Amino acid sequence: MGHPIELQAVDGHRFQAWRADPPGKPKAGLVIVQEIFGLNEHVRKTADSYGYDGYLALAPALFDRIKPGIELGYSEDDVAKGRDLRAKVPAEKALNDIAACALALQRAGCVKVAVIGYCWGGTLAWLSATRITGLDACVSYYGGAVVQHLNETARCPVLFHFGETDASIPMSDVEKVGRALPDADLFVYPAGHGFNCEMRGSYDKPSADKARERTKEFLRRYCG
Repeated sequence: MGHPIELQAVDGHRFQAWRADPPGKPKAGLVIVQEIFGLNEHVRKTADSYGYDGYLALAPALFDRIKPGIELGYSEDDVAKGRDLRAKVPAEKALNDIAACALALQRAGCVKVAVIGYCWGGTLAWLSATRITGLDACVSYYGGAVVQHLNETARCPVLFHFGETDASIPMSDVEKVGRALPDADLFVYPAGHGFNCEMRGSYDKPSADKARERTKEFLRRYCG
């Protein structure tokens, strides 16, 4: 369904993004933000699935800042590589790419635009809500560093999804997020980190399905 396109960020960086078009007029535009594994098959499928749901979705290849075409799996070696790559992409540079996608969606005729991010992308979704103007909603799936940026103020509604048994995000951090952002929608699932990804051992279908249902309702509420 989807296909690759090239976009340019405000700092002149050119990068690849995956574009998934809906069957008809888009309900809204979505920026789908990757985990630490690059613009891989799972991210492309996720963008495609939102295209089928009626949204125009763009997923930026954030690791193009380092090298084009990086695509990892989910082995221990891949996790180590992904963490190393993530550390080489400053948040402000990744946010430039996300903002470029949001602008492209607006130029494509999307009146409303939201950001949905997973893992590293979950943190970037929160930072998008606080630092990028013109967004209508943001959805953060298990963003481990959200707790480090609770001094920032969201400019749009935010929905958080966390896993109760996530070894990388203790429940004490989730509780801090809840206390700091009482007006945000926050849900905890009986699952671990990466529970939304069907290609990972931590995939939990009931939790993934429930989170997707809540995300769709959240998008209907704020984006149409």
